[in-house]
Parts: sequence; C-alpha cells; structure tokens
Amino acid sequence: MKTNAAWIQKTVACAMTLALAASVIAETKPVNAKVSRIKGSARYSTDSATWKPLKVGQVLGAGTVIQTAANSFVDLVLGAEDVVVMSPRIAESFRVLPPPEGAFEPLAMPDSIRIYADSVLALDKLTSTTTGMDEVRETQLDLRAGSIFGRVKRMSAASKYEVKFPNGVAGIRGTVYSINAQGVLSVLSGSVVLSIVGTDGRVVTQVVNGGYSYDPRTGALTPLTEVQVQELTLASQQAGQGEATPPTSYTVDQTIIHVSPTSGSSPQSGGSGI
Repeated sequence: MKTNAAWIQKTVACAMTLALAASVIAETKPVNAKVSRIKGSARYSTDSATWKPLKVGQVLGAGTVIQTAANSFVDLVLGAEDVVVMSPRIAESFRVLPPPEGAFEPLAMPDSIRIYADSVLALDKLTSTTTGMDEVRETQLDLRAGSIFGRVKRMSAASKYEVKFPNGVAGIRGTVYSINAQGVLSVLSGSVVLSIVGTDGRVVTQVVNGGYSYDPRTGALTPLTEVQVQELTLASQQAGQGEATPPTSYTVDQTIIHVSPTSGSSPQSGGSGI
C-alpha cells in the first residue's frame, strides 16, 4: 500500500509540474509595431484625444491609432525585425558591384505594414502565444480611412490576421496584399477572404487569390495589372527594411480561412475615423 501511495504522490506531483510548465510555455505576450520608415509626416494617439508626431524607430503597441498626412506613408514591422544574410561566397564576389537578386535570403521574414497617405489605422490587437513548439499570433487591424499594404509571413493554423474596414473584414494568411477602407483588395500572392456587409444588409464573402484584384462596389474580380504587380512587389521589397531594400523571398500560406464582417473569425477558424 505504501508503495502505491508513493507512486500516486509522484504521479500527481509530476502532473502538476507539467501543468505548471505548460502554463508558462503558453504565456501570451504583446507584439510591438516598430516604425521602420516615414515619408512625409504622420502622428499617433493612444487615447484618441492626444496626438503626437510619429518618428522612425518608435515602438507602438496595441491600442495605438496612426494617421498619415497627404503625400506621406509609414512603414511598420510587427514583432522581430527581418534577419537578412548573404552567403560568404556571394559576399566575397560582390564587394564592389551590387549583389544580384537572390543573394539575400531572409532567415525570418517579419510581418510588415505600409500605411499610405491620408489614412487612419488602429492597431487593435497584437499578441503572440507560444504553445510548445508552435507560435500562435493574433493581429487585428482597423482601417478607418485610406489604404494599407501588408506582407504577412507564413503562420500557424491557429494564428489570425484580420483587417477590419467600415463595412467588412479581411482574413489574411501568408499573403502580400493591399486594401482600402472601401474594401477594394489586391493580392500579389497567397489568398484573402473578404466578408462584406452590403447596402441591403446581406453578407457577401469573396475569396481573392494571388494575382487578382476585387472591387466590392462593382463585384468585379480582375487580374492585377502590370502596374499593380510592380507597385506591390516594390512595397514588399521595401517594407520593414528601413532605407535598405535588398531583394527578399518568402513562403506564402495558401490556407483559406473564413471571417465574419461583424465579429472577425468564424468559430471554424478559431476565431470612426478620428
């Protein structure tokens, strides 16, 4: 009996230790947004009443609202900054001449956002939860006016990245995209699910794959023009890099998720201007 009692005590103690360790591992931490570049001028507020000028290098958290001026834009990096390396052999060969495309390979591509001119973007939620060997990230943005560009790295299945706009929401995964406050969406790679509330109150859902643009005002799904491809590609190379813009390559996530225009992610997927 004593042997059984001792075994039970050890088992309970082990279970409690594992539970405690799991709770520590699954700790949710905030993710910051760092300002990597500003063209023109922009300001920010953490209380929607007091505004301060935005500066390069500034670190912003959830609850921040950013407003850009005319002829301006702001680049943000979410979480850790990009790590870009060049192989020693290639570096030796290009000491004088600039390296060719493909010489740089990112070890960890960050999520990046460009807030275009005359835009208002709120950072509603930025969190990261480590669960054992996985990372679950939740990014919720509120585009109140204007337009943004985004580059999103491959995410875990439980992660969420959503952009709200006045009459809908976009669910995004492993994607290069641009979207405006009217819900007009262009996707360079990956896939985005739009859920939009129409003027009649009905919810319309549209999947937009890489290489296409969608305008909910007309219902037109059209291939990207050459100009659109060039603009998205250039923004993807620049965003999050500061003044340096080395070529980058990354893996996109083709997973489709479904979102609600009123509450964000559906249960199946886990989830005013100033």
